[in-house]
Amino acid sequence: MDKGLLVLFSLGLLIGYYLLWAKYKKNQSLVEETRKKTDQTVSQLLADTNRKVQKIESDARKRINQEEMDRRKGLSEEASAIEKRLGRVEEVEAQLSRKETRLSDEKAQINTLKQSWEARHESLADQLENIANFTQEEARAIVIKQAEEAAENDIGTLIKQSVAKAKENAKEQARELVVNAIQRTAVNIVAAVTTTAVQLPSEELKGRIIGKEGRNIRAFETATGCDIIIDDSPDTVTLSCFNPIRREIGRIALTELVGDGRINPARIEESVKNSEANLQKTMIALGQEAAETLQLKFHPKLIELIGRLNYRTSYGQNILKHSMEAAHIAGILAAELGLDVDLAKRGTLLHDIGKALDFETEGSHVDIGDSVCRKYGESEVVINCINAHHEDESPATIEAVIVMMADAISSARPGARRESIEKYIERLTKLEAIAKTFDGVKKVFAIQAGREVRVLVEPSEIRDNRMYKLARDIAKRIESEVDYPGEVTVSLIRETRAYSTAK
Repeated sequence: MDKGLLVLFSLGLLIGYYLLWAKYKKNQSLVEETRKKTDQTVSQLLADTNRKVQKIESDARKRINQEEMDRRKGLSEEASAIEKRLGRVEEVEAQLSRKETRLSDEKAQINTLKQSWEARHESLADQLENIANFTQEEARAIVIKQAEEAAENDIGTLIKQSVAKAKENAKEQARELVVNAIQRTAVNIVAAVTTTAVQLPSEELKGRIIGKEGRNIRAFETATGCDIIIDDSPDTVTLSCFNPIRREIGRIALTELVGDGRINPARIEESVKNSEANLQKTMIALGQEAAETLQLKFHPKLIELIGRLNYRTSYGQNILKHSMEAAHIAGILAAELGLDVDLAKRGTLLHDIGKALDFETEGSHVDIGDSVCRKYGESEVVINCINAHHEDESPATIEAVIVMMADAISSARPGARRESIEKYIERLTKLEAIAKTFDGVKKVFAIQAGREVRVLVEPSEIRDNRMYKLARDIAKRIESEVDYPGEVTVSLIRETRAYSTAK
């Protein structure tokens, strides 16, 4: 049994080995067949590649040969063209050579002709010298002199004509500038007066204004320097004063008193002080408005003085309005002429600044303006505009001349000034100025249209026994120094006040 299994096992091994060997042989034949096919494919690919490479090489050689032939053909054509150009250059050079030869011949002919002409000229010159008895230099000098004389006459005529034309053009342009400046400036014709009317709510207030035995009206006139005129005009009283600032203070104070209803000496003094403070604020506001309108900046003190000009008149003309109007004209003229517009406007606005203080300060308004502008830091060119506008000194700049022109234009327009009012104010100012020169005088007011000078004296300096002598001395000075119609009464007031406080 065991042997049989062994035989079967051995037989199985043999069969298995045979099957494996048969499979191996079969695989070997397949590998060999595959190798042969691969070798055939590779050989075929190599043959195809070689054929393609040979074709590419052949095509490249043909293209290169063609390009070489084209290049050689182009070079041959260029060489042919160059040869043609060289031929033309040689032809041009030959032509130039022929022209040069011809020019040389012509030059020789010209030189021959020139020599012949010079010889002929010398011969004619000698003949002319023999005939005229002049050498060439003398004849030349005579001809030149005659030409110079003719030229001088022509030049003189031209210069004269040019100067006349320039003057005419300058006049025409100046006239046009002035007319344009006047047309572009708003003109307000205002008749300034020396009285102010104050409306009353009722007629009975006139009696309260007068007061018991006239004490209220006397206190008001003493405090303000204004004369109250109470007549038959219904519900109206009139304040009269040549000093417009004092008159304005009186108007504000009286309006406040009438509105309040309490009218007595103490209330009058309080109202006058309040009016002075309010008027100062108003003057500052007017000065600031004027400066802002002209786009200028000033020292605060100058601002107040500029506003103060609103209450000052000259020949009936409001000085602030005149200064503003003249400043606008000066600015237009300066702009048209290409000058400093701000300087022209500044100098014009300040040219009459001294009139804001000429009631209080000795000297002309030009001198006062010079002093106050130096004090508050204005430049020399602006001060020159002030000093030159009435020709007190020569104008240093063209802007100063423009200030003079603008002042004259504003002052000369119709209705701008009234001579009689100015003379009237000058007379009243002189009356006050004379009284102020005496020692012991505290305040002076010219009232009643200049028919009365009311003088307040210091009680500690002027005794009662000196009152009449001082009044007579003032009257004598007025008689000798002032021309006036009628009579002028000098009234002296000496008042002693005692104050005490109850605690």
